[in-house]
Amino acid sequence: MSTSSLHYKTIGLAKENESPENPGALEKRVALIPEDVRRLTEAGCTVFVEAGAGSGVGFKDADYIKAGAAIQTTKEIYRDKDLLIKFKGPALEHIPLMRPGSTLFCMAHFHSFPARAKMLEEHNITVIAMEQIVEAPKRRKDEEIIGRMAADACLEESIKRNMHNLLNIYILGYRDGMKGMIRRFANQNPHSMSLLQPGQARSERVKSVRHALFVVDSTAFPETLDVVQRMKPENAMLFDVGKFRREKGKAALRYYKWVHDPAKYGLRRIQCLHETGMAGARYGFKLLHEVSPLRKEAQAAEATVLGYGNVGMGAIHECYMQGVRKVNILGRFHTKKDRIETWLKRSDVVINGAEQPVELRGKNYLITNRHLREVLPKGSVVIDLIGGSATNRSPVEPVVECTYLTDPHFEQDGVLVSALWGWPMMGMMKETAVRYSGQITDVLLGSDEYLIGGLTEPLHPGVAPAIVCGPF
Repeated sequence: MSTSSLHYKTIGLAKENESPENPGALEKRVALIPEDVRRLTEAGCTVFVEAGAGSGVGFKDADYIKAGAAIQTTKEIYRDKDLLIKFKGPALEHIPLMRPGSTLFCMAHFHSFPARAKMLEEHNITVIAMEQIVEAPKRRKDEEIIGRMAADACLEESIKRNMHNLLNIYILGYRDGMKGMIRRFANQNPHSMSLLQPGQARSERVKSVRHALFVVDSTAFPETLDVVQRMKPENAMLFDVGKFRREKGKAALRYYKWVHDPAKYGLRRIQCLHETGMAGARYGFKLLHEVSPLRKEAQAAEATVLGYGNVGMGAIHECYMQGVRKVNILGRFHTKKDRIETWLKRSDVVINGAEQPVELRGKNYLITNRHLREVLPKGSVVIDLIGGSATNRSPVEPVVECTYLTDPHFEQDGVLVSALWGWPMMGMMKETAVRYSGQITDVLLGSDEYLIGGLTEPLHPGVAPAIVCGPF
């Protein structure tokens, strides 16, 4: 790669300090770790790092110097740079320090912080929002595809008989490869879908449940076949994902790729969405055990997760890892006003991972203030993984704006509520900083986006939606 192909030749890496979304400067992550700074300097970029930028997650200034960077003060780092990289958005007082026409690359969240967005535009700062860069085309793992195909095979007969909406699906055990299967089941709007701990499944009252479907993976959890045979009603159905994978997985994978072209857009390129769900759920059970008057252990709890995207799946994963006896998984069909109360009234922890379009924010709520007053059990916990601000409301009505590490939860009508801005800060700072840094550097230098080459045409389709201000 020739340095002549670089548009952003001088790069500033800013430290996370007090800003609208970082009160108390408790966000300590850094957007680039020393290893990735080295990749940029070896590519021909001149990189400057704000003093102490990585100290909050264990990286010293000396580490950045060894990687080829120079250290600067706060005032110096914002001046005369082609590209300023920061994890969260900048403090308002730092915006005037930036050169008009320069580019800021950060988690911009323009809808949540409109005053800062206006200020950046007035100073002619081109802003690329990290959270809006997406895969183009979508990348889908083979294991996820096999899971989708397994779900289709499982539901085929029920769909033919138009009975899939009556199914009560019980999934015994969880492994990472089940994501595609769970999402496919949920997309078919079954009557209910629950994730059970294999060892605790016998305690579920399923003998009287009609239209029950038990899903096991005999490869990952061989004991589940025996568990189901002992507990399931006489007319219940049983589907073994492990057997499907062994006998039909390769053929199903070939068929899927033959008939499906890759989707135009996929997931966010710079994200720790699964970790966000995990961290939020983990904190929810901490509140249930240590703060709630219920003082209930996760293993004795029933949890409900709204949504099954990447954030929701992270929450589902953590619920299972915590030993939660039953996790109810809700899709759009279940979160309607006349249905959601069925699950809310019996849940110890409710986790919202369902996001709504901008035009519905502040107008449509999935969990309402009335639910807190009249439906949710006193002492229960509501964790909102989506959050927002007064101008960009969450689907959880009591969350007017995100909570912060300075005061992560509040109580309303006897229910504990938390909607932390930046959930992975809750015990996952360094590991998520490393992951984010690698993703950022891949976007800057990778052959797909090659953002370091500038915003010239033809622009990579996954980058175009991320230019939220400018280009100037």
